[in-house]
Amino acid sequence: MKGFVLGGTSSGVGKTVAALAVTRALQDAGEEVQPAKAGPDFIDPSHHEQVAGRPSRTLDLWLEGTDGLRRNYHRGEGDICVVEGVMGLYDGDGSSTAMVAEALDLPVVLVADASAGMESVAATALGFREYAERAGRDIDVAGVLVQRAHGGRHAEGIREALPEDLTYFGRVAPNSDLEIPDRHLGLEMGEERPLSEDALAAAAENVRTDRLLDAAREPPRPSDDEELERTGARIAVARDAAFRFCYPATTERLRARADVTTFSPVAGDDLPDCDGVYLPGGYPELHADELEASPALATLADRASDGLTVLGECGGLMALCESLTTTEGETREMAGVLPADVEMRDRYQALDHVELRARDGALTAPAGGRLRGHEFHYSETDPDTDARFAFDVARGDGIDGDHDGLTEYRTLGTYCHVHAESGAFDAFIENL
Repeated sequence: MKGFVLGGTSSGVGKTVAALAVTRALQDAGEEVQPAKAGPDFIDPSHHEQVAGRPSRTLDLWLEGTDGLRRNYHRGEGDICVVEGVMGLYDGDGSSTAMVAEALDLPVVLVADASAGMESVAATALGFREYAERAGRDIDVAGVLVQRAHGGRHAEGIREALPEDLTYFGRVAPNSDLEIPDRHLGLEMGEERPLSEDALAAAAENVRTDRLLDAAREPPRPSDDEELERTGARIAVARDAAFRFCYPATTERLRARADVTTFSPVAGDDLPDCDGVYLPGGYPELHADELEASPALATLADRASDGLTVLGECGGLMALCESLTTTEGETREMAGVLPADVEMRDRYQALDHVELRARDGALTAPAGGRLRGHEFHYSETDPDTDARFAFDVARGDGIDGDHDGLTEYRTLGTYCHVHAESGAFDAFIENL
């Protein structure tokens, strides 16, 4: 499957809307689109899925490594892959958009905001390409897709200013109906605020799909093949508005190795019969009342104390603690498995790629083993003085700046989100 990367000149230039407009344009041209996101994001991919009709792949060099990155790409389905970048093209030391494009050998379509520029847009694109050449980076900046650009003289001026070897891939006209509302952790989810169909169709009209298809390339294959041994285990995965941050590759890995059943604590489901539980991240703070009343969390508390294997990431960690206090100052009881209280803050408490080192044998890593992941949260966790941690933090913030992974019984809760390529979910399954 061929593909290309939409890389921004900076954050805030409209990469997500551009990715959605390009996806719609390619679909209108008869192409089956596989969306993807460079970087450890859960929210932008939800908008991709709303338009493309299939889950968006997560492509992050820090989380997956080169082979894992390529493996995850080639697990996608469709005729063409549209990869939305993260931040500006060259920004980020763990896994920038440029690093992902370089590892996959995909061309970069530069997304530039043309609302206050014309010839300067061409100068910017030329600078981005020459920066790669001067830095000795193998980054192919193929051309420009301009955001918030009017037609007529505005678009024509940009086209005329571009050198012959930088392609004009079209434009997305300014339209207030293309704005996606945001909240803490980023944009609102795709199923909550899908873009107007009419606005998206209009945005797609000025995208040059013929030129995008001509520029697209197929990445190299991974150098190794995975062999996954299936077990007879049954894993219960929380899946609802409070627990929605789960990479597609994680679900695929769990289903490849075990029987998976989903349940909704928010909807009042009880915990299904299972050998292990996975609570992904999400927005438990927005559903604290429902979680306090959830029979699933009460059953989980009982079964965890009896030795049931439980893994919670970020929002899952929060739900496993004793209490959760919202930004409005309302405190709600949670499962009470982990000895800590959680309180929401008005500003984010951590945002970075992270690396953890297992202190002893942990649920997701052997003693001394290292896990790479990502953290982004607005909550602060206050552990009891006798709380036990599974990991030391080599990079990032974790729970207290030095440690992550609160552990009790056979339950582990971390602020760190990990990808299936880390091996963490294989270790989780093998420890059931």
